[in-house]
Amino acid sequence: MAGPARETEAGRASGRGRRWWRVARRLAAALVVAGLVALVATRTGRYLIRAAWEEGKILRGRRPIVALAADRTTDAVTRAKLRLVLEARAFAADSVRLETGESFTQFTQLDRDTLVVLVSAARRDRLLVHRWWFPVVGRVPYKGFFDADDARAEAERLERRGYDTALRPASAFSTLGWFNDPLLSTTLRADSLDLVDTVIHELLHNSFYAPGEAIFNESFANFVGARGAEWFFRARGDTAAAALVGRRWEDERRLGAFWTWSYHALDSAFAEYPADDEPSRLARLAARDTIYARMLGVLVDSVGPQLTTRDTRLLPQVRFTNALIMARRIYLTELDLFEAVHAREGHDLPRTIARVTALAAAHRDRDPYDVLRSWLAEATPP
Repeated sequence: MAGPARETEAGRASGRGRRWWRVARRLAAALVVAGLVALVATRTGRYLIRAAWEEGKILRGRRPIVALAADRTTDAVTRAKLRLVLEARAFAADSVRLETGESFTQFTQLDRDTLVVLVSAARRDRLLVHRWWFPVVGRVPYKGFFDADDARAEAERLERRGYDTALRPASAFSTLGWFNDPLLSTTLRADSLDLVDTVIHELLHNSFYAPGEAIFNESFANFVGARGAEWFFRARGDTAAAALVGRRWEDERRLGAFWTWSYHALDSAFAEYPADDEPSRLARLAARDTIYARMLGVLVDSVGPQLTTRDTRLLPQVRFTNALIMARRIYLTELDLFEAVHAREGHDLPRTIARVTALAAAHRDRDPYDVLRSWLAEATPP
């Protein structure tokens, strides 16, 4: 009697276990469906679903760069650029000491000329940028759209709410090491100097990214990409390419100084009319137009003649908006501050990167630029 009784009890327990497993699976499926419905019901949710779909397409289309670079059916120019990307990636890992993971080991051919269109927005009468919130990266002052019509629709929506907007294309982005970012056909169209700069710039994001500090992150990556590319070509004995990278970077610094001056000029003008009433708003708009006219004169007459690597013929046609000013500052804010740290670290790029990232990580509750300024004030030359 004892044996059969035990088998029956075991069978019952097994049946209960299967029933509970079926219930658990149904509950999990219901939660997934509910989560998807919640996502679809919100603008941010729909945006994230589209971004995930597009990222999936990019990842599915990957092909190993090593194989493509060795394939004789690939045209010679493309094969040379692909080899250059692999060499820049190795240099970033071995010399610049960045975390490369598997990024830029594969290539994806896109079916369009533009990867994403970035939308930026700012108040018309104040230097207040609109920010979007996303998981992991926090709040950022731009939003990328894979469809240009979607980008224009977002810009129109913001303009109806009283914002200036700016749209610009982007040929590359980083998933901050979450995925093995491939090289994209939109990036590969760049010349060799910009291609190396972009690879090192994006790999810096794999190594360091301060949530909610998009301006600091992008400006720092801009510095590292430029100085890393200059070092890369110099190490290869290509002094002409290294010199041209250096001249392009000097132009970036000049433009960065111009946008910083513009920002502070506008900020001072707006500060004279701090109230939120209609007369003050109209006064701020009038002051803005006066500053814009000054900015155009400075850009065309003073900054333009100093630029050695830019086509300056279209400078007189620049249409200033607060959104444009804030968008330019994302990549060009206080570049000379990174240069000052670089000089203090003996122009050693890995040491500079380590210093900046360590200081920013140790003082997450403070503005990272203020942290760098404090360190420079206290530090002694190497």
